[in-house]
Amino acid sequence: MSFLDDIFARLEAASDTVILQELHDGGTVAVSGREFLDLVGKARTFLASRELKKGDRVALLANNGINWVALDLAMMAEGLIVVPLYARQAPAELVAMMKDCSPELICCRDATLRDGILRDWPEAPPCCLFEDIFAKTDAVTRAGAPAPQQLADSDPVTIIYTSGTSGEAKGVVLTAGNLGHMLGCTSGRLDLLMAGKAGQDRVFHYLPFCFAGSLIMLLSCLRRGSLLTLNTDLSKLANEMRAAEPDYFLNVPALLERMRKAVDEQIWKTGGIVLSLYSKAKAAWMRRQEGHASFADSMWLSWANTIVFPTIRKKMIGPNLKALICGSAPLNVETQLYFMMLGIPVLQVYGLTETTAICTMDDPRQVKAGRVGPAISGIEMKLGESEEIIVRGPNVFPGYWNRPQETAKALRDGWFLTGDQGEVDAGGNWRINGRIKNLIILGSGHNIAPEPIEEKILDNLPGAQHVVLMGNGRGYLSAIVTGSVTREQTQTALDDVNPGLPHYKQVRTFFVSAEPFSIENGLLTANGKLKRDLIAARFKSEIEEMYEVKQAV
Repeated sequence: MSFLDDIFARLEAASDTVILQELHDGGTVAVSGREFLDLVGKARTFLASRELKKGDRVALLANNGINWVALDLAMMAEGLIVVPLYARQAPAELVAMMKDCSPELICCRDATLRDGILRDWPEAPPCCLFEDIFAKTDAVTRAGAPAPQQLADSDPVTIIYTSGTSGEAKGVVLTAGNLGHMLGCTSGRLDLLMAGKAGQDRVFHYLPFCFAGSLIMLLSCLRRGSLLTLNTDLSKLANEMRAAEPDYFLNVPALLERMRKAVDEQIWKTGGIVLSLYSKAKAAWMRRQEGHASFADSMWLSWANTIVFPTIRKKMIGPNLKALICGSAPLNVETQLYFMMLGIPVLQVYGLTETTAICTMDDPRQVKAGRVGPAISGIEMKLGESEEIIVRGPNVFPGYWNRPQETAKALRDGWFLTGDQGEVDAGGNWRINGRIKNLIILGSGHNIAPEPIEEKILDNLPGAQHVVLMGNGRGYLSAIVTGSVTREQTQTALDDVNPGLPHYKQVRTFFVSAEPFSIENGLLTANGKLKRDLIAARFKSEIEEMYEVKQAV
């Protein structure tokens, strides 16, 4: 059976079981397997009425929700190629992607999104609203619904546009075989995590489904019959996270960093014996990681595990959490160790859209902090030139939509060139060291990966949002720092970090910008990655001034 057959069979088996729910101010909107299949049937009836052919592209532009999931599944069941788009992106960027893939139909959540597209693209193909797609129709009953289109492993099922950190976004084509293999791998890892638990997995989700990793989590939940709770308002994320009482959920490093800082701030406000015990336990934990904990350290940790840490875990995420799953960007090792101290494993996932979101996953039974786990089943990984990670296997995409030259650059002799530098230990656990294209080459010829240094500075500068190193062709490194920090605080952080670095990796000067980088100001991609080239262009005069001032001194 295909992955779609598996999902539909699971939904039929869960006819009377709630499998999806949305959290709203007015309460919870939930659907059982039967109710969800009825929504899928309505969407399939609507799509069939448009006389679309297998392989036609259909754009899906909406925020996360039950209807998004139903429409996505309906499109795949009809043999259409889903083009999921990020509702928060600028209309001009969305139009550029749609012009690239030429959809026959655009499905929009509401009139506001539709009108934004039409202002930038008056000659756009038909735009249909969710209210029309899911209106009452003469949809066939579930018993009479046609089976999903039979898909060969090579059949494309989705085109996901990359974040475009250094240029125009490219459409990554993923096939039925790509998704089918990946869902088998994720289910295997989740089986290990949930070993011994009866009943449904409880999963919370807040990341946009238009990202590859998010889509894989969604399809994994449907295939496993999980109870998936969807956040619909990021401003209420903390409360809804606790209300969902999840067993696990997918994260990006930025959220885990915020959670860590929020706990620190709350305990500092609490003060007293709680603060004293918490501080001593944190220091003891770090000494244990360095291999020289004392009997007193064990005592402090034992008390904290009895008195403080269980309360933090319960207030932070609820009573059921077995692990946090983290991907999309490098996770600060100190943050991973922090959650481990609280008794919360952080399972890292590494991959790219081109590898169907995943190449490696931590084994829940053996997590190594700072590494992203071993390659998943059926996947080959090795180091190529310049320690670049290259990947081969059924998870690797067939190519970029309508971009044969870009495809040829990325795929060589069956191997996908990730653009990431890495290393692997004797146990097969990988570490990601940074993006090759982000390397800074000083005038001295030294090659520097900026990400590890940026992480160290951020870890010593709690109020900072971002740190970006500069220095290509220069004599030394400089930094642009954003957030609620002063020059004095930034200098103190550099004074802490620089002595532990070789001279050529030390940051000699910096500029502080109160305005953080964001999607809205164009300096972050849709999934929160730095647009380094645009940042350098935006702050060109400040960068020049930093080097002029330092050289003058």
